Amino acid sequence: MAKESVKARERKKQATVERFAAKRKALKEAGDYVGLDKLPKNASPVRLHNRCKLTGRPRGYMRKFGINRVTFRELAANGKIPGVTRASW
Repeated sequence: MAKESVKARERKKQATVERFAAKRKALKEAGDYVGLDKLPKNASPVRLHNRCKLTGRPRGYMRKFGINRVTFRELAANGKIPGVTRASW
């Protein structure tokens, strides 16, 4: 489980990206790279890192479900994810 401070930092980055998205888009279309340079570093979506919604784990992230592989396996085994079944043949 990730520390709360790390998860909070990631949420803060996400909020910054959303706040400056329109401005970034306008500056990019205008080709104003000096203006882009003056925006905060964390306004760039490249600086975001996908994290598990439940545990905050940064590795093994599955985009389709928004959780990491370990949590996915636990939830799938307990039947908590609709449409996911264990393989059997």
